[in-house]
Amino acid sequence: MRDVCGREEGAPPPVDLETEKRNGNVVRGMIHAGTATAVHDISDGGLLVALTEMAMAGGMGAQLLAAPAAIVPHAYWFGEDQARYIVTVAAADAGLVLAKMKGAGIPCVRIGTTGGDTIAISGEKAVSVEMLKTGFEDWLPAYMAGKA
Repeated sequence: MRDVCGREEGAPPPVDLETEKRNGNVVRGMIHAGTATAVHDISDGGLLVALTEMAMAGGMGAQLLAAPAAIVPHAYWFGEDQARYIVTVAAADAGLVLAKMKGAGIPCVRIGTTGGDTIAISGEKAVSVEMLKTGFEDWLPAYMAGKA
C-alpha cells in the first residue's frame, strides 16, 4: 500500500501460527513427494515479486491469469498476507493438487502456467525475464559507479 498507493494505514493481517504450520507442512509434503516442481513463499512484495524471483532464478517465464474481479489488482499481486506459497506442479498433476487442497480445506487457486521467456498477466504488457534479471542484478553496481 505504501509503495503503490502512497499511504500507510491499518495494521497488518494477524499471524495465525496454526495456518502457517498446516500450509507449510502441506507444501513440505509436496516437495518430499516430488509433486512440487518449484516452491516460493509469498512474503515481502507479495505474489508477483515472489513469482518474478522464481522466474529470474529459473530462467523461465509465466502466463498469469488476471486478478479476480473481487480483489483490487495491486492488493492481489502485491499483498503480503501470511501462510501463502507459489507451488508449481506438472500440468498433469494440477487438477489433482487443486482437489486435494480443497478437500483439506486449504485455499488454493490456479494462477497461470509456466514457460516462455516473459511474465505476462492477462490484459497487461508482458515483461522479459531477462530484462527483469538484468535490472535486478545491474542496478547496484551502476548505482555504486554513479550511473544510476
